[in-house]
Amino acid sequence: MASTTMTRIEELDAIVAQFDLNSHPFYQDWRMGTLPTEKLTHYAAEYGAFVATIAAGWDTLGQSHYAQEEREHDAMWQVFRKELGSATEARNPETVALVNSAHQLFGQRATAAGALYSFEAQQPKTSRSKLDGLLEHYNISEEGREYFKVHADDFAEAEWIRAKIDSMSDAEFARTKTACAVMCSSMWSALDGVYYS
Repeated sequence: MASTTMTRIEELDAIVAQFDLNSHPFYQDWRMGTLPTEKLTHYAAEYGAFVATIAAGWDTLGQSHYAQEEREHDAMWQVFRKELGSATEARNPETVALVNSAHQLFGQRATAAGALYSFEAQQPKTSRSKLDGLLEHYNISEEGREYFKVHADDFAEAEWIRAKIDSMSDAEFARTKTACAVMCSSMWSALDGVYYS
């Protein structure tokens, strides 16, 4: 009888699938062009606070190249935000909770790996969907769309984390798995905070 034991990557991917951000009504409305521009503007400020934390996770994992890329990506996000006229800072409690979780989880290697995986594993699909939505339904310049264009085919970071998972101890992986679940839930809740506010 074949074993039904999941691999470590399958365990992480099962968690991510439970919080597939492309199935959130916010991203679905964005893709269809039914999301009001005011919601997009609000999102640009709120989610931008999280985008700014990503580099710290890669620094913790000793990947200065990816950390520098993320700092450049944060600058791209600010162009998107500025184009939408989003001047406010993140203020939703759900966003604050997401940013706080990121700061905490990105501080140690095992938890940074799980938290980053929850984000990086979804980035290509969500970015492709959002880019298509911007192209078809919203008046955003090519420069303003650059963040999403860059990430729509960016699989390297998630692959790097997958390659490191098997070398973890069981205790480390347990922490990685928990961090993945916490970050997935926090990202979903942050979208709730924007969509239902």
